[in-house]
Amino acid sequence: MIDEEGKQVGIVNTNEALRRAEEHNLDLVEIAPQAVPPVCKIINYGKFVYDQQKKEKLQKKNQHVTVLKEIRLHPNTDTHDFEFKLRHAIGFLEDGNKVKVSVFFKGREMAYKEHGQHLLERFIERLEEYAKLEQNIKSEGRTMHAIVSPKKTKKKQK
Repeated sequence: MIDEEGKQVGIVNTNEALRRAEEHNLDLVEIAPQAVPPVCKIINYGKFVYDQQKKEKLQKKNQHVTVLKEIRLHPNTDTHDFEFKLRHAIGFLEDGNKVKVSVFFKGREMAYKEHGQHLLERFIERLEEYAKLEQNIKSEGRTMHAIVSPKKTKKKQK
């Protein structure tokens, strides 16, 4: 048994432990039931539960979930559209999200995959200041894509 001050008392009868807990208006809580003999502690159980919830809440608050955003392009994407999508990608990266840049090929565009490759390379080159390449350019079926992740995980102020 461990007393209310955190000092180890030793092996104590259950009735004796309950009596000591009641004397101090505290609870007898079984900390390690699998131990031989089981370990019990005299504490304020309500405060203990409150502190546990507070710790869990703080851990959830401090954890950051990374989201994968996708930017879709075509080999014949115009300059203005390219710049517009580039600004969106920069915004996503500044928010701390990863960005998957994909080029989709339709019909005869499949014969000119190098156009899509150059477009992706240009896009990644323009993002160099904000991101690092996480996954190289990869071609799968009618799509070609690459994944970039933010250099800084600092979120922008809202």
